[in-house]
Amino acid sequence: MIKIIWIIRALFYKPFFGRFDMISYLGKPIIIFGIKKIYVGKNVRIFPHVRLEAHGENAKITISDDVAIAQNVHITSGANLIIGKASTILANVFITNIDHDYEEIGVHILKQNYVIKDTQIGDNCYIGIGACIQAGTILGNQCIVGANSVVRGKFSDYCVIAGVPAKIIKKYDLERKVWRRTNPDGSYKENI
Repeated sequence: MIKIIWIIRALFYKPFFGRFDMISYLGKPIIIFGIKKIYVGKNVRIFPHVRLEAHGENAKITISDDVAIAQNVHITSGANLIIGKASTILANVFITNIDHDYEEIGVHILKQNYVIKDTQIGDNCYIGIGACIQAGTILGNQCIVGANSVVRGKFSDYCVIAGVPAKIIKKYDLERKVWRRTNPDGSYKENI
């Protein structure tokens, strides 16, 4: 029953978004800034207490088909931020493509310019609870991010990433068709 109410809420919100395909749903409460710059694909599940913010003229948030976003997730964008198809984002995650400049001494950081870098989450990624995906992060397809990890950088397809700062700890070996432990640079630790 609750999901039916969330679908009805989505129908109400639909004309205000840049795009909102059905059947997707929105939990309540939700905080949205720059709603016309947010594009939601088909079968997207957005649970309660999510905050979506698109700041500035060039801001855009694209949430692709079949994405699930759990409670208390904060996504903020000042440019192009993309979440790929069939990705899952667990609770208490922060995703951004905005950093605050801090070069001017004596000026409040929030009053300084944004430093914006594209952030992208590939298809079929899994973002663990409490993770932070920082500006400029590019995750390949089917990456797994460990709980409470702080992620910045570019990561290829089929990686398990964990830690503070996050590093690759496993990769899928396409030749051998198994997940293998890696060194922080992504090279395999052991020879099988």
